[in-house]
Amino acid sequence: MDIVKVGKNITIGDGKLAVLAGPCMAESLDICLEVAEKMKATCEKLGLSYVFKASFDKANRSSIHSVRGPGLEKGLEFLAAVKQKFDVPVVTDIHEAWQAAPAAEVVDILQIPAFLSRQTDLLVAAAATGKPVNVKKGQFMAPEDMAGVVGKLKEAGCKGIMLCDRGTSFGYHNLVVDFRGLQTMREMGVPVVFDATHSVQLPGGNGTTSGGQRQFIPALSRAAAAVGIDAVFMEVHPDPDHAMSDGPNSLKPEVAAELLAKMKVIHDLA
Repeated sequence: MDIVKVGKNITIGDGKLAVLAGPCMAESLDICLEVAEKMKATCEKLGLSYVFKASFDKANRSSIHSVRGPGLEKGLEFLAAVKQKFDVPVVTDIHEAWQAAPAAEVVDILQIPAFLSRQTDLLVAAAATGKPVNVKKGQFMAPEDMAGVVGKLKEAGCKGIMLCDRGTSFGYHNLVVDFRGLQTMREMGVPVVFDATHSVQLPGGNGTTSGGQRQFIPALSRAAAAVGIDAVFMEVHPDPDHAMSDGPNSLKPEVAAELLAKMKVIHDLA
């Protein structure tokens, strides 16, 4: 198993559970700071490594009228502020190859969205930055097909590869998690991440926005911890019902804290 070094003192793939958590969208600096402060405290209490996550641009929203985020420049300012104030590494997703280099000047992990997981130029650009890359498995892909993604990144000289499962398309407006996929991807020799919140998303389920089934997040997360994962990815927001993006799939910080405590017990046993 490859061990991925993140930031100054975090490793993923060393047998301990890491947490990538934050608001889906970097709505404001205040929300980013609030979530980062609470999640860092939770992870320190539980002995878990913490990485703050937020997106500067939600480029694949259901409607052209949906809010997309603060944009690259302002979004990176928010991430840099979180990183400086709380001394935690940060991760964000990129959608176009040209975004890789400027994002890498701030973030510690570059993330490739599931819809773009096969985009060769995007993968190569991310690898060229020298930063670890977390690739979300396409909702349309079989777990074993991610071997091609790993191959592209390795050929491009990527220094740290992680694969993330966020569910697989199951008919219209629905996703299902096949837990065999976590083991399949982990056998590729790279750390695996379980996206606990996007896995309950109902893509486009509300017409102009995506819906979600938040009530299933705990069950899926506990199951993933039992299967054996290296990190969990969570959308965390102080007021999920009024979040600008993916509110139906987001958890309040205190709910996330309770769930992580249970996941750690199961993960340690597994």
